[in-house]
Amino acid sequence: MRDYNISMKEIIFIVEVSDEGGYTAKSPGNSIYTEGENLDELKENIKDAVKCHFDENEIPRVVHLHIVKDEVIAI
Repeated sequence: MRDYNISMKEIIFIVEVSDEGGYTAKSPGNSIYTEGENLDELKENIKDAVKCHFDENEIPRVVHLHIVKDEVIAI
């Protein structure tokens, strides 16, 4: 299993397509969760959430998005 705690200069979000439409993002190891109607809105919401979660001198400078896509194919 991947270690999601890279460093405090970087943070990872797991991004999934929401059943209700749009996208959700959560950061393993941090209590940060946000959503957006599209990827551009989601990215802005992630930036805002990270800025609100951390003190100014602790804000990670790099955000990694791991986009999970569940796809089913018929055989």
